[in-house]
Amino acid sequence: MHELNLILAAVYYVVAALAIIHVVMDNRQPAKTMAWALVIWFIPVAGIILYLFFGVNTRKKRLVSRRSLNELSKRTLLDAVPCRAEDIAIYTDGYQFFPELLSSIASASDHIHVNMYIFEDDALGQLVADALIDKARQGVQVRVIYDDVGSWRVPHRFFERMREEGIEVSPFLPVRFPSFTSKVNYRNHRKLVVIDGRVGYIGGMNIAQRYVKGTKTQPWRDTMVRVTGSAVSPLQRAFLIDWFFVDRTMVNDRKYYPLPTQESVTPSPMLQMVTSGPDSPQPEIMQDYVRTIIGARQYVYIETPYFLPTESVLFALKTAASAGVDVRILVPKENDSWFVEWAGRSYLREVQQAGIRVRFYTAGFLHSKLMVCDDTICTCGSTNVDFRSFENNFEANVFFYGQPTALAFKQLFIADEGQSVPMKELRRYSRPTFIARLTESLFRMLAPLM
Repeated sequence: MHELNLILAAVYYVVAALAIIHVVMDNRQPAKTMAWALVIWFIPVAGIILYLFFGVNTRKKRLVSRRSLNELSKRTLLDAVPCRAEDIAIYTDGYQFFPELLSSIASASDHIHVNMYIFEDDALGQLVADALIDKARQGVQVRVIYDDVGSWRVPHRFFERMREEGIEVSPFLPVRFPSFTSKVNYRNHRKLVVIDGRVGYIGGMNIAQRYVKGTKTQPWRDTMVRVTGSAVSPLQRAFLIDWFFVDRTMVNDRKYYPLPTQESVTPSPMLQMVTSGPDSPQPEIMQDYVRTIIGARQYVYIETPYFLPTESVLFALKTAASAGVDVRILVPKENDSWFVEWAGRSYLREVQQAGIRVRFYTAGFLHSKLMVCDDTICTCGSTNVDFRSFENNFEANVFFYGQPTALAFKQLFIADEGQSVPMKELRRYSRPTFIARLTESLFRMLAPLM
């Protein structure tokens, strides 16, 4: 028995060593390499399982071929090019957003495209599903993408009911054995809705009742944006690329990219759609965050529910603050993930010590993801300031250029800041005990893996 145990131990450490070699040969960030190596070596069996499920890097693998990408793009030349919106509306809670969404769905005459990380089977989800079914019965083409992990608790019958009514519904990267390990870590976190190619919604809200009523303990604060005009084309393109990935159907008819109406020729806000994901050669949204922060001359204000910045973003924030830029970060006082909260504590204390103003939102759970800089540029979308959003998830953000929109986001931030407290008033952040600091450090080691 003793000899068998020795053999099993030897086999395990050989496998662990091979897994660590695989991590090292992947040439990822040193911090992430070291974190995975420590997990694999010091957490027997579970460490290797965690790496197989969450650590295998697929960034180098293009999930949509360049040829298919070009074919999907041929109806629009707006990829990575700023375009104009006829109108922009900002919604800060579900009571504002969902009535507008339902109104837009009701007015659809040709097609409705929905891409949601979470499409919950609750009162609100059923209401939206009923609205989509009603339009499908009227002959409107309805397509829905939901993330298989984000919506893992939703019963299949919820989506099956929509399929039976003529709605095309597809899960993003279904998590099924034996392919479970290669898919669970890379999720479609985007929140996009496109109506007739003329109205688009993007931001941080999923379709779930808590985005209206909040959780059992606190209200929900989020940000969603509606755009109209030619600015909808990049949102449409992002959806149709995802649709090709999940359904393998090439949808690129001209009707999905309608020409702007006559009214859109007047001066209007400019914006740029940016998407990123593990299939992209570069983390585009993170790069745009860094570029914006480094280019700031007056201020940078950021709202995010989770603050686990990559080394690039952390360096950019501290560099801006050292140059005299007014950098402020607003996060929720009560987080919905204790693991992420503990991992983020030391980061928040570090940036505050670098001269950045850190405050905690107290009027509910702050799920809003926005940044505004120098009254000239702002962004809103699905991206959190954390490793998972910047490196693992499929995300989508819109960057707006021009003073009117930037000022609107600035006022939004200032209003939220007025319902917050500084870090110094929260002892667990400003004056942690030795045990708390040790726990923070241990969780921070795992931050690149989250």
